[in-house]
Amino acid sequence: MTGATPFRKRPFRRKKASEAQPGGTGPTDATQASAESSALVPSSAGESPDADGAPGEAAGVQSGGQDLAVPPGGSKGSVTGTRRLAALKKGVPTLKKGVPALRQGVRKGGEGAKAALAHLTDRVIDSAPRVPVRDLATLRKQFPGLTPEQLADKLVAGAANGTSTVGAGVGAAAMMPVPPAMPAELAAEITGVAAIELKLIAELHEVYGQRPPGNLKQRTIAYLGSWAEERGVDVTKPTTLNAALGGQMKRELRQQIMKRMVRNLPNLMPFMVGAAVGAVMNRRDTKKLAEHIRKDLRTRQVPWDALPELPPLDHARELRELEADRKEPED
Repeated sequence: MTGATPFRKRPFRRKKASEAQPGGTGPTDATQASAESSALVPSSAGESPDADGAPGEAAGVQSGGQDLAVPPGGSKGSVTGTRRLAALKKGVPTLKKGVPALRQGVRKGGEGAKAALAHLTDRVIDSAPRVPVRDLATLRKQFPGLTPEQLADKLVAGAANGTSTVGAGVGAAAMMPVPPAMPAELAAEITGVAAIELKLIAELHEVYGQRPPGNLKQRTIAYLGSWAEERGVDVTKPTTLNAALGGQMKRELRQQIMKRMVRNLPNLMPFMVGAAVGAVMNRRDTKKLAEHIRKDLRTRQVPWDALPELPPLDHARELRELEADRKEPED
């Protein structure tokens, strides 16, 4: 029928071989649809396909030297999406290249933290023998008329006040936050609190009649193991004493120091908030540690009347001997 199909919708001219099927005078619907799709797909050079070209020759385009397949619909949106997908695939190796650098940075950070923790542990071990410890006779002269439990309460209260003061002082120093100084402030707090609590542990062993045998170095290592494990040293069991004097002590000390550092992080809060938090938390931790130590020592307590005659502690003389022993291997 003349005028039934608008001019813009008329298909391109095709070869005579495909104009009609045998037995008919016009193109079929399938041939017309194929011709329309081939006319809509742009060629790789930006020109319309040749009128005499076959529909299958315009079924793909090239972009940037790569063959990008175009769906049979032949829309421009599909070509753009394919190009974006190819560009995204090109960017994946760039992301993969950054992964080793990130892993290396994390590994170096972990190694630095371990080194700092090991250095702090060595500081605690080096300062432990220099902490002066009072023997039972000195304690009974300073606190006359008290029972062992009352004397232990006095010692715990004094140590709790000391660690509370250290926490408040470090929190006050962190009133104005200075990130580079925070690790040093935290290390100073850990070292000070450890010295006070080691003194408390040693004097509690004196009060309950459980002084570890040996010289200053051996007693100090035993007290360090007691501080790390939060338990008393059982001098009646050689296995317990040997475990306290073994090489496992450093690993236990590092674990204890790490736990203390994590718990003391709120002490670095600015505007004097960390001072209050540090005072409360250090007091609580010291009392908790003392309760664990006293619970162990009560089960093995020796009455003062039944205590054997123990030599008095001459801390200055023993410290000089220890320093001399350290210098001899170096010479």
